[in-house]
Amino acid sequence: MDGYEMLLSPAGVDQLRTALSAAGYTSNGIAGRLGPQATGGLARNDHRAALRATTDGDPLATLIRIFLCASTEPEAAVAAALAPLPVGDALAAGLVQRHGDGLRQGIDLEPYGDDWWVLSDLPASARPGRPLAAEHVLGIGGATSTLLGATVRAPVGTALDLGTGSGVQALHLATHAGAVTATDLSDRALRFAATTAALNGQRWELLRGDMVAPVAGRRFDLVVSNPPFVVGPGTTTHRYRDSGRVGDGIGAELAAAAPELLTPGGTMQYLANWVHAAGEDWAERVAGWLAGTGLDAWVIQREVADPMAYVNLWLADAGEAAEPGRVESWLDWFEAHKVEAVGFGIVTLRRSERADPIVRIEDLRQSVEPPMGDQIAAWFERRDWLAARSGAGLLAGRYRLAEGVQLRQDATMGEDGWAVDRQVLTMSRGLRWSEEVDPLVLTLVSGCDGRVALADQLALLAAAHDVPEADLADAAGPIVAHLVERGLILPVA
Repeated sequence: MDGYEMLLSPAGVDQLRTALSAAGYTSNGIAGRLGPQATGGLARNDHRAALRATTDGDPLATLIRIFLCASTEPEAAVAAALAPLPVGDALAAGLVQRHGDGLRQGIDLEPYGDDWWVLSDLPASARPGRPLAAEHVLGIGGATSTLLGATVRAPVGTALDLGTGSGVQALHLATHAGAVTATDLSDRALRFAATTAALNGQRWELLRGDMVAPVAGRRFDLVVSNPPFVVGPGTTTHRYRDSGRVGDGIGAELAAAAPELLTPGGTMQYLANWVHAAGEDWAERVAGWLAGTGLDAWVIQREVADPMAYVNLWLADAGEAAEPGRVESWLDWFEAHKVEAVGFGIVTLRRSERADPIVRIEDLRQSVEPPMGDQIAAWFERRDWLAARSGAGLLAGRYRLAEGVQLRQDATMGEDGWAVDRQVLTMSRGLRWSEEVDPLVLTLVSGCDGRVALADQLALLAAAHDVPEADLADAAGPIVAHLVERGLILPVA
């Protein structure tokens, strides 16, 4: 692997791959062996059914018991399961370790996707009562999966993963990028990433350094990052979590770096936390990160946590929850800076070279049909379509109602029967937005069957309601543009 030593020798990586493949230690192989009940139990960290299903000691059973059930197994059985990798090499690499009269896992070896494996350090739950090490290498968690799902997967020439950790994002980037570069400040993380890449038959350029520093002066078609985004006083105890920047500074720093990182048309996507401070609009705060970048931006807030829940979450994540004073000192910092909550979400930036960049910052906490990356890509495509059309161009277009749009009505019973108080268009698919509409807009939307130009629809409505057509067109233009952006109605080519 370019630039970094692996946990095993190249020959050892090949031997490990041979062992895992021969045993069928893959997501599909494990599910087939265990069945749905035991497989579901593993997802909940309930190992009982899986342990009952793996008592016969064959290689797959032993690998499941060690790496998925945290069991200690006889050395002879482990040696047979890892062959042709010598058990001494596995011990030296930290893959397994001695425990009592047998061997147990030393690091996490997780089957992933159809036929991938990811190497990372063990989570705090695997070693209760022991805080994670400062150089802990994170595995596949919730934030990792969020970014994976949100990434736009169009083919690109070059891709960059900032703060790669175990290399999960880079693993996916390699499926649609001609070349992948990954950075990390941690030597240990880069060793894990190098091993993950080689084990899966991929080659990445790995560079050590803080975020964008190792790639100064270079540009990429796609940049992704699951950075150490946790908001706090700027102290660093765990590299995967703490950036060393005060507050939410890492998010602002990445936005500022984006213009010099992206090729024309390039995209940057990263996860971030942002402060909700008393007397301040969080959206305006994040807008400040984007000012002067010249980039299109869509910032989506997916979660909001109060300070106590936020601190407890991240201390527990690192196994620090019981350390005296840690909760109080973190909460004191929040109080001093008037932090009322912390938002979490996805920042997507695009170098469109547009004179008037598109910037949208909004709360989107409803469920979204996966993969979210497809929804993000479609949103930018719709915005491009709208930006290329003046008022007249918008009116000349033909539109159709998007698949899955539903109408919901609230009505009150009166003397003359039911009276509709509120009408809402909802999307049962995609981004699942809801939009309250008045009767005139509902009539307009209902006529969007892809056959009649919007201008002709408006002429009919103006005549029916005895209003000037020009006035109706002026009012309808922004409404139609908003509904197109939301994906409730779609232009017909």
